[in-house]
Amino acid sequence: MKSKLRSYGLRAKSSPAAFTVLMWFVALLYWEIMLHVVAFGGFHWRNFYMLGFTALIAVLASLLCTMFPRRINRIVFTVLLIVAFVLYTSQLIYLRIFGSFYSVSMMQMGGKALQSFWKETSSTVIQNILLLLAMLVAAILGAVFSLLLAFAAINLRADQTIGGTALNMLAPALVLFLVRLIAKQNQLLLLKGDSASWFMIKKTMLGFDRTAELNFFQETFLNKVYLSNYVCVLVFIILAIILYKTRFGLRLRACGENPQAADSLGINVKKMRYAGTTISGALAGMGGFVYAVTTANCSANGDVAGFGFLALAVMIFGNWKPLNVAGGALLFGLFKCIAACYSTLDINGDGIYALTELGLNANFYRLLPYVITLVVLAFTSKSSRAPKAEGIPYDKGSR
Repeated sequence: MKSKLRSYGLRAKSSPAAFTVLMWFVALLYWEIMLHVVAFGGFHWRNFYMLGFTALIAVLASLLCTMFPRRINRIVFTVLLIVAFVLYTSQLIYLRIFGSFYSVSMMQMGGKALQSFWKETSSTVIQNILLLLAMLVAAILGAVFSLLLAFAAINLRADQTIGGTALNMLAPALVLFLVRLIAKQNQLLLLKGDSASWFMIKKTMLGFDRTAELNFFQETFLNKVYLSNYVCVLVFIILAIILYKTRFGLRLRACGENPQAADSLGINVKKMRYAGTTISGALAGMGGFVYAVTTANCSANGDVAGFGFLALAVMIFGNWKPLNVAGGALLFGLFKCIAACYSTLDINGDGIYALTELGLNANFYRLLPYVITLVVLAFTSKSSRAPKAEGIPYDKGSR
């Protein structure tokens, strides 16, 4: 391990820094050259001024990685590498989207445009900040609610399926009770407007004109999307990394696979199972909130249209593996989208709505996600492998 770290240039204060200097120099120059090639379709001699500045930054950064004790040097190296990667990656993305570099001079020249842009988008920015806060509150409440299942299954060693079914029946009744108690309504609705007018991100918020034609990338990821989409993707990536690349994730998976072996190594199985149940409850709370805001158009009556059972089907279909689960979620999401917009779906771009002309009943498309779920589970449930200790109460005395 030490020799491997030395090969990366992560040395103690007294060690030579030649390799570190060379590595930073080559890496930053490579990124700078690629940035200019992508931006201008080639390389001009005037770009050498920028390369000289980049080389100077590379030398300073590499020297900074050798000024401290070895452990601090590793942290400094990692942070600088991440900062450089994010800087160049964001520059390329910005270039692809807006067709220009972001810079101080551009911001100064576009000050007036920036002010008018902020006036148009400030209200939506505030609304999306409130959306994120509400999502956080929903996650916290979901985690708190999941403690009921954790207590019943871990402390009382109750059957998880029965306890989960009971809580699944309690949740919508509790929502309706609180809606009638607080809002005095049978169904919680927005005071005015809908989810699209309040929380949807549109191209005008990003500086585009209302009549501007966007390319496929811009239309897909920047126009008429919800911020919660990107938050959920980010949460998925972070949790996948935690589950497979951290000590906590390894212990959590060990407690689901063989809790007796984990306990023999000094791992607190009860604590880890509480952590797993609480995290899943927080994710369920986030999922319910996103459903209420987007699919249900900012309404809540305690019903999620079977999305929870679809999530279970996706988990089984994905064999409890994050990437497989993501693929299954995209598959089921595709059919949910078809069910929602089949009447306006122009597949070939020729102005002909093929699915509408088939003459099938609308309920057929609404059934598609659930029928696909049954078909997929029929073919994949036998080959899927759940954690061995899933749903089994842990008894410390049993081996």
